[in-house]
Parts: sequence; structure tokens; C-alpha cells
Amino acid sequence: MTATTVTTPELPGRHQWVSPVAGLRHTGTLAWRSLVQIKHNPLELLDLSVQPLMFLLLFTYVFGGAIAGTPGDYLTFALPGIIVQNALFATMTTGFGLNTDLTKGVFDRLRSLPIARWAPLAGRILADTVKQAWSVLLLLGVGMILGYRVDGGPVGLLGAFALILAFTLAASWISVLVGVMVSEPEKVQIFGFMVIFPLTFTSNAFVPTETMPGWLQAWVEVNPVTILADGLRGLLSGAPAAGPVGYSLLWAAGIAAVFAPLALARFKRRV
Repeated sequence: MTATTVTTPELPGRHQWVSPVAGLRHTGTLAWRSLVQIKHNPLELLDLSVQPLMFLLLFTYVFGGAIAGTPGDYLTFALPGIIVQNALFATMTTGFGLNTDLTKGVFDRLRSLPIARWAPLAGRILADTVKQAWSVLLLLGVGMILGYRVDGGPVGLLGAFALILAFTLAASWISVLVGVMVSEPEKVQIFGFMVIFPLTFTSNAFVPTETMPGWLQAWVEVNPVTILADGLRGLLSGAPAAGPVGYSLLWAAGIAAVFAPLALARFKRRV
């Protein structure tokens, strides 16, 4: 009597090596999947378009005259800060979408496919970076219609665009870490409100530092939101901005160095 060996079929993709080129292709496909979902979920446009414009119009025409004398003068000061605030809040969509995919079993289905293990996460981050770019372009475009002028020229505009995307790409790792730690997508939004909201409002994003109490000014001057807003103001206006731009990139590198390994380790444990 001969013994028969029972073999368990191996799930495709779980142990199969995928080349970096193929992984990049998978990343692009999954990023496109995330972007196409906007067509089926138009409410997502509220976070990408309507909400940023509401902040821009309300701050400019409600508070502008009281803070800067005229809405036009305030727009020149506040638009870079509004871009920073909106970009930081938008990073929470990365964690929200990631947690939704995890809790609904999307990642479990993707793991059974012959794709790179890192492609779903990279695709999510890439798609959200594209969304970030759309929001920045929208705010700049509407701001210019309202009277904002980019005196820094094309180089300053491209520099500001690259700076905000680089910083938010690094900050998105915080969102990824929160997204893989919490049990519900709504908790990602709660975290964003509790952390990003006070962080942006205790900066010079909306009002000059010298108008604040002395004890608060000490924090405002080292707040990364202040430094990033100053960097954008300098690049867009053509003023010297090497200092705040350099410090913003250092902040971005530090955030990524701390939170990216933590997020990836937690992500691997969860999936």
C-alpha cells in the first residue's frame, strides 16, 4: 500500500517574487482604482474641492478686513496658510481610506493576487498625492481669481508646489500609522481633528505671530506649520525663503524617518 501525499495549493501572489517594475505597474493600477472611486462617490469631492474653497472664502471675506484691513491684503498673507491647513487635513484621507480597505477585507483579496505586497499601500499613497495636487491647484487658481499674485514666477510656483507635496507625503505616514492602528475609519478623522486642528491654529497660518501672547509666540515660531507656511509665502511672493524651506524639508525628513518605519511595521502585522 503506497502513501499518498496531499499538497495544499499555494495562493498566488503570497510567496511569489514580483519584480520592482511589475510592482510599480501594480502601484499605478491600484492608484488609478482609488482615483476612479471618486466617480462612484461624489461626496469625496467635498473634501477635495468644496471644503477648501469654503475656508478660503470665509477667512478672506469674513476675517480679512478685521485682521489685515482689506480682504485683498489678508488673502496675500493667508492663502499659503490655508493651503498648508487643507493639505494637512487631506493627509487624513490616506489613513481613512486605508482603514476602510482593511476593515472591509479589500487587502485580504489583494493579497491573493500575484502583485507586490507593498503595491496596495503605495497605490493608496500615490492616489492621495494626486488628490493633494488637485486641492493645491484649486486653491491657487481660485486665489488668483480673487486677486492673489504669484510674484515668485514659475520657479517659485513650482518650488512651492513641490514643497507642499513633499511635506504632506511625509506627513501621510502619520495617517497611515493611525489608519492601521484604529478599528474604525471614523477614528482617523477624530485623530485628525484633535491633532491637526490645534496645530494649524497655533501657527501663523492665519494671523501674524506678533499678534499673539508672548508665551504662545515661542511655540508658534517652532511650529512646523508656521515654518511650512513661511516657506510657501516666500516662494510664492519671491521673497527669500531658503531658511523656512530648508527647515520644512528637515521636518519632513524627520517625520518620515520616525513614522514610516512604525507605520510599515504595523501594516505588515495587520495584513
